[in-house]
Amino acid sequence: MDFATAPKRRPAEAILPMINVVFLLLIFFLMTAQIAPRAPFSVTPPDAPSEGAPEGDGILFAGADGALFYNGLQGDALWAGLSDRAADAPLILRADSALQGPEFAALLSRLGAMGIASVELVVGGR
Repeated sequence: MDFATAPKRRPAEAILPMINVVFLLLIFFLMTAQIAPRAPFSVTPPDAPSEGAPEGDGILFAGADGALFYNGLQGDALWAGLSDRAADAPLILRADSALQGPEFAALLSRLGAMGIASVELVVGGR
């Protein structure tokens, strides 16, 4: 009979700390990610060189047919919602490239009359 000592088993790897790190990284990326609101209708921005991503506190969508959308508001409620925002913060404008020039100019004039001093237009980079 062979009473030699049994071969030693390798200790199990500690996987729990790795799961904790992955879970914390997942939470970190979810909390720091900026989730953009979905566009209420299809908007194709005009092609132009871009200096960077626009920064502002609200997004005004302007469709090819002149339809406007801001923070879930349309029609007259949209203008009331725009007047409630801070005038010194820039407004992000996502206008369709097919929007006619006179309608675009009228929109900018009305925004300026409301006291919105800065409007940043979203463009598709080349």
